[in-house]
Amino acid sequence: MNERKTTIFAPTTRRQFLSTAALTVTALALDPLNMSWATTGNRSLSLYHTHTQERLDVTYGRLGSYDPKALESINYFLRDFRTGDVHPIDPKLLDVLFAVQQELGGRGTFEIISGFRSPDTNNQLRRKSSGVAKRSLHTVGKAVDVRLTGVRTKKIQRCAMGMQCGGVGYYGKSDFVHLDTGRVRFW
Repeated sequence: MNERKTTIFAPTTRRQFLSTAALTVTALALDPLNMSWATTGNRSLSLYHTHTQERLDVTYGRLGSYDPKALESINYFLRDFRTGDVHPIDPKLLDVLFAVQQELGGRGTFEIISGFRSPDTNNQLRRKSSGVAKRSLHTVGKAVDVRLTGVRTKKIQRCAMGMQCGGVGYYGKSDFVHLDTGRVRFW
């Protein structure tokens, strides 16, 4: 009779225990948005660009995958509106927007103030304002400045800070929130 053996790893030394604990913490950290929804359904966003007056309603993710055509549409939509330069947008940034929207009731349109910015545009803005970072994540498609219709920007800020999935900047006077997929930090 063939018996099937199942081996269960049980740490027997302190080193094995610490190694297992570190791997567990790492695995949990890889999903800061708790994105179990990413593998079970569609991920859609409604966007309005405040500078171009363009609208985009797009389903960018389905059952754990990103839709390449939808990502192309988003890349164009979030282009540098000053120069027309298009750059790939980090799909994880879209997941941040989607997660924020879901946390805040699942409705509304994201009003885009700034998406991708070419290095030239970023340098130009830096000369006019001290609030523009020299190595802005906007220049690599990993940042967006937004509002969400029907939601106070302070509430968006608190929600995104709680998710701890990247940078969150609050600009109360200009009424927008900066979100990015860089390291966790707040301002």
